[in-house]
Amino acid sequence: MKNLVRQINTPSRVVVAAFLAVVLSGTALLSLPIAVEAGQEATLTSALFTATSAVCVTGLAVQDTAAHWTFFGETVILVLMQIGGFGIMSLASILAVVVSGRLGLRARLNTQAETKTLGPGDVRRLLVGVAKVTLAVETLIAVALTARFVIGYGEPFGRAAYHGVFHAVSAFTNAGFTLWPDSIMRFVTDPWVCLPLALAVVAGGLGFPVYAVLRQNWRHPARWSLHAKITLGMTALLLFGGATAITVTEWNNPGTLGALSPGLRILAGFFHSAMTRSGGMNSVDTSQMSENSWLISDVLMFIGAGSASTGGGIKVTTFALLAYVILAELRGEPDVTAGRRRIPEQLQRQTLTIALLSVASIATGTFVMMMVTPFKLDRVLFEVVSAFGTVGLSTGITPDVGTSGHLVLTVLMFIGRLGPVTLGAALALHVQTRRFRYPEERPLVG
Repeated sequence: MKNLVRQINTPSRVVVAAFLAVVLSGTALLSLPIAVEAGQEATLTSALFTATSAVCVTGLAVQDTAAHWTFFGETVILVLMQIGGFGIMSLASILAVVVSGRLGLRARLNTQAETKTLGPGDVRRLLVGVAKVTLAVETLIAVALTARFVIGYGEPFGRAAYHGVFHAVSAFTNAGFTLWPDSIMRFVTDPWVCLPLALAVVAGGLGFPVYAVLRQNWRHPARWSLHAKITLGMTALLLFGGATAITVTEWNNPGTLGALSPGLRILAGFFHSAMTRSGGMNSVDTSQMSENSWLISDVLMFIGAGSASTGGGIKVTTFALLAYVILAELRGEPDVTAGRRRIPEQLQRQTLTIALLSVASIATGTFVMMMVTPFKLDRVLFEVVSAFGTVGLSTGITPDVGTSGHLVLTVLMFIGRLGPVTLGAALALHVQTRRFRYPEERPLVG
């Protein structure tokens, strides 16, 4: 029995090892002199932080991406973003399908740990869909951005195409890296740049299983799976609810939305809300936002995007299931139900475990960051949540937190990207049965 459990849990460990290997490979490449511009220092800490941020599709940066890294370095970051967003196991399995036309059971289990498909038999079909969706969305966004850079800003086609591809990949993978020192603040008045990027982030954050459901039954919402319904509903609620909250809070702030026209304020508020899904780009100066807006952003970043998506956070399904658990308890109902479906008790425990361990990780990270940096709680908490949620938004302190702070954020990014994934897979697969039950006793709560 122990050997069987050990074998079942192997896929989660393989996923962690694979991501770690890619991070270390990226660190080695970014440490090369050819990766940095002349006069810039290729430090190991900077390379490790950037590689982790790219592979974990976070977007936090300690250096100006365009000014510090050469074309080679930027290309490494681009490849790492694509690998991180697509998933090491997904990419390896698709290559196996292309080369051999078949997918072994071990490869299917490994991919299942990454993609969270319902069963090994669904993996091959899902992975082909993953490739199609990724290619289609990134190509569409790249074409739209390239055309805008050429027509609207007079960029040479080659440079416009490079910027279009880089930022399309960065947006769809929810990575948040940009090739401008002010993220995309220079485009805050341009909906032809902001909206494609925001839509790409939302598309990447829905999760590939949702696309599989929509592809089969997009005309019949009643046939959608509970997962798809929750993901789409919660995404819309958080996206527009967050946009409303940010826009109202920042409406008269001259450092952010206050200097814009009413229409552009709504656009900027919507863009920021979309980026808290795990996108990481900013069209206004996040460091000038009010503390209330930082708190709103903290909540949105903590919740994150959809399961099995390129986004981070505890996931919208986790958050929704917690709400259903609370609602059932307040009503005194014996079962937790959602959409006329009963939620298994095992899944309820998994949801609580992921949420509480995520809170513990953020609390621990914040405590350590407060010890090693001179910044106040509101800014530190924002950076920690952004790192753990693999978002990439910043109040501007990331470059100044020092080596210790960078290492803490690096660990948080890695845990935030793989922790919920591997923990969820391990909990789902690691099921034990007992031949006895202890007597019941109720301790006092509340």
